Order: sequence, then C-alpha cells, then structure tokens
Amino acid sequence: MKVNKKYSCLPAEEKGIHIINIRAIEDIGYDQHESTLLNSLSKNPDADCKYGLYFRDGKRKVDYILVYHYKKSSAAKTHARRVHHNDSSTRSTKQDQPLPGKGVQLEMGESEPQVDYHEDDKRFRREEYEGNLVEAGLELERDEDTKIHGIGFVKIHAPWNVLCREAEFLKLKMPTKKMYQINQTHGLLKKINSVIQKITEPIQPKVAEHKPQTVKRLSYPFSREKQHLFDLSDRDSFFDSKTRSTIVYEILKRTTCTKAKYSMGITSLLANGVYSAAYPLHDGDYEGENVEPNDRKLLCEEWASYGVFYKYQPIDLVRKYFGEKIGLYFAWLGVYTQMLIPASIVGIIVFLYGCATVDENIPSMEMCDQRNNITMCPLCDRTCSYWKMSSACATARASHLFDNPATVFFSVFMALWAATFMEHWKRKQMRLNYRWDLTGFEEEEDHPRAEYEAKVLEKSLRKEHKHKETDKEKLTWKDRFPAYLTNFVGIIFMVGLTFAIVFGVIIYRISTAAALAISSTPSGRSSVRVTVTATAVIINLVVIIILDEVYGCIARWLTQIEVPKTDKNFEERLIFKAFLLKFVNAYTPIFYVAFFKGRFVGRPGDYVYIFHSFRMEECAPGGCLMELCIQLSIIMLGKQLIQNNLFEIGIPKMKKFIRYMKLKRRRSLDHEEHMKKKQRYEVDYNLEPFAGLTPEYMEMIIQFGFVTLFVASFPLAPLFALLNNIIEIRLDAKKFVTELRRPVAVRAKDIGIWYNILRGIGKLAVIINAFVISFTSDFIPRLVYLYMYSENGTMHGFVNHTLSSFNVSDFQAGTAPNDPMDLGYEVQICRYKDYREPPWSENKYDISKDFWAVLAARLAFVIVFQNLVMFMSDFVDWIIPDIPKDISQQIHKEKVLMVEVFMREEQGKLQMLETWKDKEKKKGENCNNHSPRLSRSHSGSLSSCHSHPLNV
Repeated sequence: MKVNKKYSCLPAEEKGIHIINIRAIEDIGYDQHESTLLNSLSKNPDADCKYGLYFRDGKRKVDYILVYHYKKSSAAKTHARRVHHNDSSTRSTKQDQPLPGKGVQLEMGESEPQVDYHEDDKRFRREEYEGNLVEAGLELERDEDTKIHGIGFVKIHAPWNVLCREAEFLKLKMPTKKMYQINQTHGLLKKINSVIQKITEPIQPKVAEHKPQTVKRLSYPFSREKQHLFDLSDRDSFFDSKTRSTIVYEILKRTTCTKAKYSMGITSLLANGVYSAAYPLHDGDYEGENVEPNDRKLLCEEWASYGVFYKYQPIDLVRKYFGEKIGLYFAWLGVYTQMLIPASIVGIIVFLYGCATVDENIPSMEMCDQRNNITMCPLCDRTCSYWKMSSACATARASHLFDNPATVFFSVFMALWAATFMEHWKRKQMRLNYRWDLTGFEEEEDHPRAEYEAKVLEKSLRKEHKHKETDKEKLTWKDRFPAYLTNFVGIIFMVGLTFAIVFGVIIYRISTAAALAISSTPSGRSSVRVTVTATAVIINLVVIIILDEVYGCIARWLTQIEVPKTDKNFEERLIFKAFLLKFVNAYTPIFYVAFFKGRFVGRPGDYVYIFHSFRMEECAPGGCLMELCIQLSIIMLGKQLIQNNLFEIGIPKMKKFIRYMKLKRRRSLDHEEHMKKKQRYEVDYNLEPFAGLTPEYMEMIIQFGFVTLFVASFPLAPLFALLNNIIEIRLDAKKFVTELRRPVAVRAKDIGIWYNILRGIGKLAVIINAFVISFTSDFIPRLVYLYMYSENGTMHGFVNHTLSSFNVSDFQAGTAPNDPMDLGYEVQICRYKDYREPPWSENKYDISKDFWAVLAARLAFVIVFQNLVMFMSDFVDWIIPDIPKDISQQIHKEKVLMVEVFMREEQGKLQMLETWKDKEKKKGENCNNHSPRLSRSHSGSLSSCHSHPLNV
C-alpha cells in the first residue's frame, strides 16, 4: 500500500497542519460514515478535543497511543501531521484528491530533513504498519506538533463496527437487556447482614460500583447477529475505555508489517525501536480545580489516598479501570490483609502471655540466680575467659517471650490459618468471577513474542541459505539447549554465591566475637553476643537487598535467552526463577541460625574449626531461638521498610525527575510553545511504563513466607505484615493511578502460578515450624525432663540437666584461656551446653543416653506435628466448599434464564413463520377464486401472490 501517495495538504496559511487521508477497505456489515475533516481551527482546538482525549473533531475518542521518535533539523519549524480515516463515497481512485477549492502542495525534498537509512527504514515500516491498521478498520491521527521535541504521537480510534467485530472474536461477555433478581437472604441472616452493613457503612468507599446490588444484568458473549439482545441505547458507553483499549491492543498485536520478509507486530516494532511506546490513555487528570469527574479522579480520592486507609477497596471500580488481572491482585492483597487481622491478634496474645509468665519461668530464674555460681567454658580460644551463666540472664528472659508453650499452639493456629486463607481466597475469587462475568472464560493461546518470532525467522533464513525446503519453523529443545544449560549453571552459581556470602558473614561473626572478647572493659565483654548478632544481621539485610535487585535482573536475562513463545510462558518462567533466587537469598541466613548454628560445634578440648583457626560459633545458653527472632525481625522489617516502601516511592520519583530534566533540555525555547497546556498523551508519556505485577506479587509472597515459615520464633510477624500491607495497598494504588501509564486491561479469572506458590509455602511452613519447635527451641527437652528426669514434677534443675562438665586440664595445647583467673578464682570444672558424659565417667565426653532420648522425642514430635497439622489443614480444605452455595445457584439461574431467552426468541420466530404461512394460504385461496377467463396479462400479478419474502 503506497501511503506516501495519499498526502493532501492544506495551504501554507493554515499553520502548517497537513492532513493525510488514508482510505480503508470496506468491511462487511460496516455502517460507513463520513469523517469530519479538520479544515477549520477554533480559538482553542485543544479544549474541543479535551486536551488529547479525543481526535481534533472532538467526537472520536482516543483509544490507544503509539509513540515514535523522529529526527528533524533544529532550525526547521515543528510541523504537525494529522492522519485520519476518510470514508468519502465519492472517491473512485486509490489516490486521494485535493480538498475542494484548495491547491495541492507537494512536499519537496529540500524541505525535509536529511535522515540516515536506519531512520528512513523505521519511517517506512511505520507507514506500512499504520496503513495496515487503517485497512483493519481503525482510524488514525498523527500529531508531531507537541511540546516534546522529536517525539510524534499516533492517536488510534476504534469505530463502532470494529468494536463489535472484535468483541465477537474475543467472545467478550456484555450485559443484555434481560435483568434478574439476585437471591437475597431471609429471616435472621437478612437482619444480621443489615446490621453489618450499617456498622461498616463508614468504612465503605463512596463509589457506585461498591454498593450492594439486588439486580444484575444477564451477560452473554457479544454477537453482531444478536445485537437486539443487548442494550445499545448508548453506544458511546456500551464499550468502556478499558474494553476499547483491549480491543485495539488485540488488533495491534495481530497486525503485521511484512516489509523485507520480516513479519512484525506491535511487540516486534517496539522491540526494534520503530515505536518507542504504546499505551492507552488515562481518563483525565486526577487533581486540579476544574477537573471533570472521571474514574481516575474517583480512584485517587477513594482508593489511592493514605487518608482512606481504613476503608475497603473499590475493587469493582479498580477492575473497571485497570482490568481483571490487576483487579484480582488488589482483591487478593485485600483478602490477605484482612486475614492478617486475626493472626495479628492471636500473635499479640501469645507475646503477652510470654511477657506475663516470664517471672514464673523456672529455667530463666535459675539462669539469673547468681547463687547457683555456674561457671561456663570460654566461647573462643585463648582470648576468651571463663564466664558466669548469670551474665546471660537478659537473653534467657527475652527468649521466654518467644519460646514458651503458647508458641506451639500459635504454630498450629498459623498452619490452619494458611489453609483457611487459601480457601477463603478461592471463594472470593469465584464471587469476583461471577460479578465480573468470567465464569465461562478460558484463556486462549497468546500471540508469539517478538524475540521468539525473530529467532524463528533467523532459523528459517539459515535453512533457506542451505537450500532446504522447510515447513513452518518453530524452536525445539535442541535450539534452546544452550540457554537451558546457561540457566542451570547460572542458577547453581547464584545459589552458591548466596551460600558463600552467608559463610562470609559467619566468619565475620566468629572473628568479631574473638576481637571484642579482648576488650578489657567488662561492659564490652558482656555485650559481645548482642553486638555481633546485630551487626551481622544488618550486613545480611544490606546484602539481601542488593542481591534481590541483582537476582531480579539475572532472572529476567536467563528467561530472555530461553526465548519463551508467549508472554504467559515468559511470565511463568520468570516468576519461577526469580522466586527461587529471591527465596534462597532471603531465607538462607535464617535457615542457618535456625537449623545449623550450634549443631556442629564439637566440645571443649575437641572443637570443630574452620580453616584450622576459626572455631564454630555456639548458641546462647537460652538457645538460638532468640537470635533467630532477632534475625527474622530485622530482615523482615528492614526489607519491608527499605525495599518495599522507600524503593517504591523513591525510584519512580527519581526516574520521573530524570525524564523531566531530559525533556526540559530537548524542549524548544519558544515561549508560546512552553506555555501551551500539554495534551493527555504527552502527560502520560512522561509517566513510568507499567512493568507487570510480578514485583508486586513477589514482595507479598516473600512476606507471606516470613509470616508462616518461622512464625514459631516470631509471633509478632503477622502484626508487622499487617501494618506494612495497610500502607502497601495505598502505596501501590497511588503508584498505579498517578505514577504509571495506564496498563492494557488483561482478562484473567485467577492469580495464576502465584496460587500454587502460596500452597507450596503453606505446606512447607508446617514442616519448618515442626523442626523449629523440635530442634531450635527448648520445648522438647523441657518436656523430656519434666516427664522423665524431674524428681518433683517441676522444672527445677532443668538448666543443670542440660549442661555437661569439662575438666579444664583436658584443653588442647594452646587453646586454654590466657587469663584463667579472670573471675578471681581458679577454675577446675567448667560447664557447656550438651548431653555428654562427665570427665569422671569411664567414657568421658561421649554422647550420653539423655541425648538419644531427647533426639527420639524430637523426631517423634516432628512426625506427629506434621501429620496432625497436615490432616487438619486438609480437613479445613475439604469442609469449606470452593464455590459459595449462593454463587453456584446464581450461575445455574443465569444458565436457565439464558435458555429461556433463546427459547422465547425461537418461539417468536416460529409464530412469525406460522403467521406468514397462514397469510400465504389465504392469499392463495383468494387467487384460486378468480374467474378462469383471466387474460395472460394477469398471470404476473397471479404469481405475485406468492412472492412476499419473509424477514425474520
């Protein structure tokens, strides 16, 4: 299609506005209408088109925007081109005729800037692609007269006939004229619901979509043959802006540019720089004095504001504006945040129980009692001296806050909470599917990605070069084998890097503890453990935040070299790799403290060394649970505060500022141009592009892991997650409404692979909490002592039972303390935490029978706890139906009503047919009653008695 030959220009006195009229092919069933030519300029044409929301005629709505860069000499005045669809029936030739009464002005070569071949090639591709869009029925208008120098915009409008055609292709469910009553509760339930509605009225958003509905329109996939079923009284609002942009995007994806054997859709054109951006427009401004009411402004006031943090989210309005996929994300985030409320309350109760019983805890009282005079063995070789157990009193008392019998109950509760949360979300998801008319929706295979098409083309060209006849090419596992190998090696390397960093932090802890132990001040020696733990956790936090960003980029690169075929495949593979790397990165330091620290220490006189010089670190006398709590709380809170909130606020602001400064340098110094109000598409172009929901889901999934995986060591985790999510919802909402370009609405009926990840974390949480309670805490040793070794049925003597004795004369050469008289007396026997035989035994320092008894009890507890909680979780899963009963009834009712509608339609057709037959029969009888002497000239009228057509 020779687009260049279809230019017809206005005279020079019309301020350089050129009209490009491209004749579109006529589609079957289209109602053609004449387009309004922009041959007159009002005083403020920008106000007529609502500053870019409409074409220049002020009637056709802009459904989508394509942005491209063009080069022009700086001395030349910026001109504007307007491309639009002209349906004039008087045109009989392919070339547009000049406008009536106007002279034709050809664009001379000397007036055009000199561009290189690359830019010329891009321009030809754009012209061919835009010509194909016009042939597909879309209407275009180009604007290069903008405040952004060197940037051109193509405005796209989908007329009614195109919308109807594509809605039928996409099987979009649209509301029909038929309305039906939604089943309402009766009796006591009705009264309870009315009371709840009155109580929750202050926290309901003030939007029409959020009000409870008593009637609902019957929905049916749109069909041009059955347009009489739908309410088409207002065609402008029948397809909302979200649906219109979705339809246009589908056309953009399947429309190709086949220049030089290279099939290119919009994704390929964007990837190759032919277009720099493609996006739908926001509905208007969200702030200002004279802003017209729009959905974006309403969302900003009732959703994307920190002042309404206590209100429910207007999920239906979010879905109406952003589409089902984003609506489901915020609905899931809202359900998750609501479910954190009971978990937070129970966690606070468990924590308060620990605070209330800390003075009644006999083991911590014994550790704090200085009269026991228990002398502990040195924590490091040579530089560390003997120390009193009573010096660890504060750590022991703090450990009881999180290591008490209530934490076992809380672990069981959280396992059941996770199962209930998943079931509750499935039910909520079904309600949303019913409300959003997604009950029969099935995702179809997406269009191939640009990178995949390029690889297939490269493969086919190689085979053509070898003179091989091939069918339609596709990438096989052989083509992807180098990428798979790179992925495997890369992931193994990244996991190994994470382990190496954790190992480096361990070396730091050991060496720092030994260095601080040399301190001559008693206060310095007493705070060694706290100082080392706090600094090591902060180092871990910084490393985790840095590696999170690095791993995100690496996961995307590894997925790109795999060249997945569709966007869905790309997203799923990216999610798997990013989750694996970020999971390992976030939880490896916590796993070390929970399950490895203090397990492979050895004993005095026979310690385990790293590099023959660093002794493995031990747990505190009160156990490693307190340190695990510190590690978990600092990493969780720091990650949420720094990475999830400050980064989300700061980085978009910084990017926006950088773009603003770049555009300011490129902007013309013309004062009139500078003072002109920006068009809507110019304002949206300055916003941050939408990068997908993967980062949003990822941070919430990692947080879900913190809440469930190690909740036995930190009962306050749900509370901090709740406080974070209250801010996170409004922060994400503000980002979507004010900071990002409007994303293309994507239909989805579930949250996809994230649901499976959540279920996997829930199952893993049961196992991990069983091991934390059994091996990290002292819960099992206390039970074993209470029921097997206690003389009076109390916990008195438990601390002494868990400590073994060591004769200081058995130290290896060069490992004894340099200052053995540091406590003021000579030490003969020191104690250490382990179950071993005393030095006066025949098998001195061997593992005692008590160790095996405790180990058997721990393993038995893991098996019983895991199976019991798994059974209870599966029972909760089984007893709660996935589909609410009222929703299943409504879905069944919709099917019945739809059958009734079609049956009535068929009956109406049959009645019309019978009526027509009766009329024909009567006319036939009347014709037969005529006189036989009719002349032949009447035979035509006789035959006409049976020639009336039927139009059903």
